[in-house]
Amino acid sequence: MAVIGGQRARSEDLAAAETIGRRLAEAGAVLVCGGLGGVMEAACRGAKAAGGLTVGILPGADRGDANPYVDVPIVTAMSTARNVILVRTADAIIAIDGAYGTLSEMAHAMDQGKRVVSLGAWDLAAIGADRDRILTAETPDEAVRLALASVERPQA
Repeated sequence: MAVIGGQRARSEDLAAAETIGRRLAEAGAVLVCGGLGGVMEAACRGAKAAGGLTVGILPGADRGDANPYVDVPIVTAMSTARNVILVRTADAIIAIDGAYGTLSEMAHAMDQGKRVVSLGAWDLAAIGADRDRILTAETPDEAVRLALASVERPQA
């Protein structure tokens, strides 16, 4: 499950990202993110606090760029092109806040047919995006519930 968002986020967005990371870990999901600061670091911090596994798909060539809560740094040296890898890796995406990088990740997710849950991120539904794949959440818990529901698989 990916959490995407801005590196320079407001304190309330960082708190939401940390809650989302924690809730995803509690649900047994692996957290995938861009591996840097801001929303990404807050989500990883929350996941680690709940004993979760975190993966950072890094834009640069140095694994040392990963935030301290990333367990598995994936070094790409691809700059923003790494956004495609991040989205392909995730079953669903939760977007919090964010600038153009977040927008590109949301667009890649929509193009790949993945569910995007927006918590204060770009309102793509308002401009005609498929409302079955882009959902708006009002709270971190709702964002997690919607994202997890989109990937639930029947038990074998």
